[in-house]
Amino acid sequence: MKRVGRIEGSAYPFGAKNVDTDVIIPAKWLKTISREGLGKGAFESLRETKDNLFDDPKYASSPILIAGDNFGCGSSREHAAWALLDLGIEAIIAPSFSDIFSGNAFKNGVLTVVLPQEQIDRLLEVAEEHPISVDLENQVVTTPFQDRFAFEIDPFRKDCLLEGLDEIGLTLSNSDAISEFEKNRIGQTAWMAKGTEIAA
Repeated sequence: MKRVGRIEGSAYPFGAKNVDTDVIIPAKWLKTISREGLGKGAFESLRETKDNLFDDPKYASSPILIAGDNFGCGSSREHAAWALLDLGIEAIIAPSFSDIFSGNAFKNGVLTVVLPQEQIDRLLEVAEEHPISVDLENQVVTTPFQDRFAFEIDPFRKDCLLEGLDEIGLTLSNSDAISEFEKNRIGQTAWMAKGTEIAA
């Protein structure tokens, strides 16, 4: 998983509330187990409208999405996080998120930032013409106009994102301790080791 530190650039001034996972990535795209290519299906129903935000060259490859309240509600499909990543979105800023979506986003390296509605409104205004910066290390969202919005994040999630550790990476970071435990366990319960070999 890619490390998340400072994310800056143009931002989609989306702002819509109660955007569910079927809007983020329609069900017909769920037949794949690959994370690649799902960006083409991201917000498909919205992109059917001419001059839509997500196909506007002005916001092409924006790494930040500014959304409304209750973003990611609906089903638990992990494909929603995959689609956003494939679209190039690395951080989403909203007043609130569905718990399941927030968890899926975190596990896939997408930073979810919760800010009050009045700060969201300000960011939507700025993002129309100017870049936004999200600094995970210092837990702050800033604009070129000296706006400085602090946000909270679970310390464990913050550390994992900063280090680029998903569940597999987190497990592998403890590989020495796991190997030592396995050696000791087999030494204590030799009957369980029948037919197995532990590398020296």
